[in-house]
Amino acid sequence: MMDWFPTVFIVFKTLVLGTGMFFAIKWHYDQGRKGKGQEKRSAVLRTGVKVAAVFVLVLLALLFLTFRFGRMLGLDLTLP
Repeated sequence: MMDWFPTVFIVFKTLVLGTGMFFAIKWHYDQGRKGKGQEKRSAVLRTGVKVAAVFVLVLLALLFLTFRFGRMLGLDLTLP
């Protein structure tokens, strides 16, 4: 009886988030075009690279801790 709800909800959520992301990216792009020169753009690029590097490091640490915790619990986590 309620089998349609997840389908409708996922489609609605995708449409709303997709629309929101489109307008957020468009707004930031338009603001960047108004910006003053290359210095601001390079600073944003440098900050973006730093954030991406920190994200990858945190992701790797989380992966390592997850496998370590799994082994501590006695799980077999060998890759095939």
